[in-house]
Amino acid sequence: MFRHHQDRKTDPMTETAERPVDRKLLELLVCPLTKSTLEYDAQKQELISRSARLAYPIRNGIPIMLPDEARKLED
Repeated sequence: MFRHHQDRKTDPMTETAERPVDRKLLELLVCPLTKSTLEYDAQKQELISRSARLAYPIRNGIPIMLPDEARKLED
């Protein structure tokens, strides 16, 4: 099925960074290193682990919970 150009923004198959994160999923996730709770930064699209001093990215609405992919928090 073809969709009109203006429907792209709401089409889940073409959404990218605007895809919302499932709030229930966020409540279940913990830091893979410390098992501590995470803070959700909607502006930066990251999950913050204060105890590990890491920020895990959220890409296309999917949290990337790999320490190698995380950004180190500054002092």
